[in-house]
Amino acid sequence: MGQRLLVIEDEPTLARLLSYNLIQEGFEVDTEDHGSAGFEKASRESYDLILLDLMLPGMNGLDILSKLRHQGLTTPIIILTAKNGEAEVVQGLKSGADDYITKPFGVSELLARVTAVLRRTSGGDEGVLPDQKDGSIIQLGELEIYPEKYEVILGGQSISLRPKEFEVLLYLSRKPGVVLTRDDLMNAVWGFDYIGGQRTVDVHVSSLRKKLELDPDSVHIDSIRGVGYKLVVNKKRSASHLL
Repeated sequence: MGQRLLVIEDEPTLARLLSYNLIQEGFEVDTEDHGSAGFEKASRESYDLILLDLMLPGMNGLDILSKLRHQGLTTPIIILTAKNGEAEVVQGLKSGADDYITKPFGVSELLARVTAVLRRTSGGDEGVLPDQKDGSIIQLGELEIYPEKYEVILGGQSISLRPKEFEVLLYLSRKPGVVLTRDDLMNAVWGFDYIGGQRTVDVHVSSLRKKLELDPDSVHIDSIRGVGYKLVVNKKRSASHLL
C-alpha cells in the first residue's frame, strides 16, 4: 500500500493535476476543496503528508496549519503559496510547515519536494545527525537536551519545540561557540537535496531564539552577520559537557 497524501486545494484544475501526478507516482491521494472540510479530514484521518493551499474558503491554510500543530499533529505539511506570498511563507514556516511550493510550479518540482520531505521525516536521511538517537544527554549551562526523546529543559522548565527547531538546536549544541553557516544548518537539518532557500533557516533560528529567552543568561544564539549562527553558553554558570 502506498503512502497516503491529503491535498487541500480549492482550484479544481490544480487539484486534479496534483492528484493525478501523485497517484501516478504510487501515492494514495485524498482531496478536499474547502478549508473546514480539509481541517476535519486532516484531524480525523492518518496521512503521511499534507499539501495545503493557503487561500481556501471556510478556513484559510494558515489557520488550518496552526490548529493542526496546536493539536499536536506532526504529519509533514507542504504549503502552496502565490508567487508574491513571501510573508505567508514566513508565517507558514513559523507555524510549523515543513516546506513550501510557490505557484506556478512544475510537476517535477512538486514530486521532488514531496519525496524529499517524506524522506526526511521518515528518517531516510542517514548520516544527517548520526548520534541524534544515541541516548546521551547534552547539557549546556541550564539547558538539557534529550536527543532520543526530542525533549528540551531550560532552567528546570520544559520547552516545546517543533521537530525542525529541535534539530537546529541539537546541531548547534554539538558545536557550542562555533560559528555554523546557514548552509551548514540547511544541509544538516534539511538535507543536501532541500530545494528551499536559506530563509527557512533564519525563520527557524528566530523562533528558536525566542523560546530560549526563558533563560538567555545561560545560553543564547548569536547571529554572525553575513556568515551564520553560533550557540553561546555562559561557562560561569555551567560548563558544557555530555552526560
